[in-house]
Amino acid sequence: MRYQTIEFGGVDIHLRTLRDRQQFSDPEGTAEKLGISSATWPLFGIVWPSGEVLAHLMADFEIEGKRILEVGCGIALSSLLLNHREADITATDYHPEAERFLIENTRLNNGQTIPFVRTSWDSDQSELGDFDLIIGSDLLYERDHATQLAGFIDQHANAHCEVILVDPGRGHHARFSKRMVALGYSHSQSKPAMTAGDASPFSGQVLTYNR
Repeated sequence: MRYQTIEFGGVDIHLRTLRDRQQFSDPEGTAEKLGISSATWPLFGIVWPSGEVLAHLMADFEIEGKRILEVGCGIALSSLLLNHREADITATDYHPEAERFLIENTRLNNGQTIPFVRTSWDSDQSELGDFDLIIGSDLLYERDHATQLAGFIDQHANAHCEVILVDPGRGHHARFSKRMVALGYSHSQSKPAMTAGDASPFSGQVLTYNR
């Protein structure tokens, strides 16, 4: 494990993460049964640049009166920051260890319990309900993810909903945006400012969808 603190203005978010991308522990084969290989197992437990960009966006984002969902939360940096801001935040991820890390990191930050649901994007049924703001970072790893993620988001979006995704540029966001537009969302994208501690600007995009 690794312990670190990330600053957002006057707010410190404390994290327990995996030490690096070489970690793996699946003694009962739980992750394997879910289709999570040893190579991809540690990806949930690392702070990625896209996750930092999203959290910085959420540091002063308008949240009042909004029910917010973080999709594919991983280490859930944005959820932890929004929880500190007393937002109505729910987190989801498919990884069987994500909830355990979320509980521990919520404790490290003296926060209120963050509702968590372990679910896949192709699940036909969930009890998540609908949200006013849906966020996520570095979610489009594979071609099929574009259709799956768009369907999942639309399933849980209120009639008027904003979606903000930070994408590092893995080559699938155009397909995802086309699908979102077909579902009735407007689309825009922009370059974020440099994140704190980075030596160079983030090379990806902030993707925004509204309905």
